[in-house]
Amino acid sequence: MTETVASRPVRSRPGPSAALSGAGLFTVLLAAALPLVDFFIVNVALPTIGRDLHAGESVLELVVAGYGVAYAVLLVLGGRLGDLFGRRRFFLGGMAAFGLTSLACGLAPDAWSLVAARVAQGAASAAMLPQVLATIQAATSGARRAKAMGLYGATAGLSMVAGQILGGLLVAADLWGTGWRLVFLVNVPVVLLGLVLAARTVPETRSQAPEPVDGPGTVLLAVALLALLAPLTEGRAAGWPLWTWLSLAAFPLAAGAFYAVERRADRRGRTPLVPPSLFELVSLRRGLVMILPFSIGFSGFMFVVAVALQRGAGLGPVPAGLALAPLAVVFFFTSLAGPRLVARYGTRVVGAGAVLQGIGLGLIGLAAWRSWPDLGVVSLLPGGAVAGAGQALQLPVIYRVVLSEVPAGRAGVGSGVMSTTQQASLALGVATLGTLFLSLTPHLGMRDALLVTLGVQGVGVVVTGVLSLRLPRLVG
Repeated sequence: MTETVASRPVRSRPGPSAALSGAGLFTVLLAAALPLVDFFIVNVALPTIGRDLHAGESVLELVVAGYGVAYAVLLVLGGRLGDLFGRRRFFLGGMAAFGLTSLACGLAPDAWSLVAARVAQGAASAAMLPQVLATIQAATSGARRAKAMGLYGATAGLSMVAGQILGGLLVAADLWGTGWRLVFLVNVPVVLLGLVLAARTVPETRSQAPEPVDGPGTVLLAVALLALLAPLTEGRAAGWPLWTWLSLAAFPLAAGAFYAVERRADRRGRTPLVPPSLFELVSLRRGLVMILPFSIGFSGFMFVVAVALQRGAGLGPVPAGLALAPLAVVFFFTSLAGPRLVARYGTRVVGAGAVLQGIGLGLIGLAAWRSWPDLGVVSLLPGGAVAGAGQALQLPVIYRVVLSEVPAGRAGVGSGVMSTTQQASLALGVATLGTLFLSLTPHLGMRDALLVTLGVQGVGVVVTGVLSLRLPRLVG
């Protein structure tokens, strides 16, 4: 099978059983849920972790940021290595590493050990997750691929919300006196089940023409992402020391150097880590641009709501998590209807989703303005339900758009680029909207700081809606 990106032939070689069965799809979706759940699961557990390990705010932010930065930095490399050595093989290795690092997180004796384990856990996630989308791209086609991508989008969105709900439940359950440790230890049996299923059901796929790892590109991408994400995630808690400003100033230089190296390699017929020719695909380029404001707003919202409900409204971990349950439930069921809606209305459903999400944010803001601090499931239900429906009409469709024209031979690279964009945006959301909210709170009070932050997110929703007008009408 030969496919082309920017006039360059790219071949994909499936394994002996290339079709992805229903059980195989369930297995890869289970694996896709784990990294996203773990990005958000610690939000409601951070206060308990801080008390138990005597950790300050800057160290607690590293518990979140260390995972997110390692994850974002290594995702594209994980996709490339899967293309090179076999996606199933790398999927199994990444999942096993995720289980071991989760165990290390759960058994961490002190805060810095937890930070180190979280960095390793992020690296394991980066090895595992790109293989999920790459396997779906390489081992499905037509209506089956559309359904699988819809389910992937539903799984991804639900996992982000469910992470905080599950985190609250597990911390409050305190089974066997484990407290916050259970939010990590629960991954171990899930990983064991996933490994058994994956060994039986996930087919092997890889590129027919294996491409070597791009060393200079890998290093420069890592430097660029670290230069951006490290100061944004740690700057406020550290008091914005000189190194944060120097790092931010270095970001455009590192990003420019990365692009120059990749473009030169692409023109010379080599295979860079992120081929610039890949961005000649209109659907991929426009879809990636939409992922930025959507994911920044999503993660920022989840972080800010978790803080506001616990510190401001005085809710415990369980009520704070359950307050988002309507959003999660409506998101899931609306996602299941997404493929039928896309088949009928095309990508116009993305714009409709942005309108619904904006209305939902407005209802949440109204509830906070009128009922503060008496917020909970009932007061947040209307806004959460409408926002969840709106998000479900956007995220799965954007995933499909981004990967719709990527050839199977570069499925790992394409999924790695998309996952990196999303993960970096999630980290940016916590850093930017979270910093805005926490900086405004001492001056405006928590309610008004929440309202301002929701307003800023609303601007991002408008941007997403406007950008949706430029998407291809039909999705492959």
